[in-house]
Amino acid sequence: MADNLRILAFDTSGNSCAAAVLEGDRILAAEQQLMERGQAERLVPMIETVLETAKLSHDQLDALAVTTGPGAFTGVRIGLATARGYGLALGLPQIGASSLEVLAAATTPAERRDRALLILIDAKRRDFFAQLFDENLIPMGNPFSASSETLVAQLPAMPLLITGSGCDQAEPALDRHPFDIRRSAAPSYCQAVILARLAATRYSTNNGKTQPAPLYLRSPDVTLPSKDPRKTEK
Repeated sequence: MADNLRILAFDTSGNSCAAAVLEGDRILAAEQQLMERGQAERLVPMIETVLETAKLSHDQLDALAVTTGPGAFTGVRIGLATARGYGLALGLPQIGASSLEVLAAATTPAERRDRALLILIDAKRRDFFAQLFDENLIPMGNPFSASSETLVAQLPAMPLLITGSGCDQAEPALDRHPFDIRRSAAPSYCQAVILARLAATRYSTNNGKTQPAPLYLRSPDVTLPSKDPRKTEK
């Protein structure tokens, strides 16, 4: 990895909007704002702000990094569309990482020692997007969607470290797990600075040929409009 590799990373997959600029091992600028909605209007101004803070122009960037989900359906699409727009305009490779991987990478080795790491993202409707990692952050299986009723049956028979936006909601279900459970001190939302560092390690193998693809795990929550009772068929 080049010492001066410059990566612009951003995330809108969850309940926040985040952007960061990495140069080599240094974070030049970062901004994060917790928000349930409005990422579409906030992301590009935030990107331009972190670039200005980092004193970098668009043509000084080497790569883009974006979270691919799972998370909010609209948020995932916003991030990927923005990455594609900047990538096409600037001729930059785009490196994707799942929100589960980003949350996992924010935990510390000391927290993970002798434990499986369970990432839990609130998927609404009392469901979770989840993935298990070992203490070295190697996936123990594919990402999956689980309900409060089915979650515990998919967990390994060992102590757990948990993190993510779904931890509070999962607490009653996790009480049925017969092993010790601890919660990570890491934030429950994706951090663009963590994403940027993940992307830096993947840069040499990506080389712009792999387009980041969305990871949804389930269909979007869509409510079809009811028929207007005031309208009658002729």
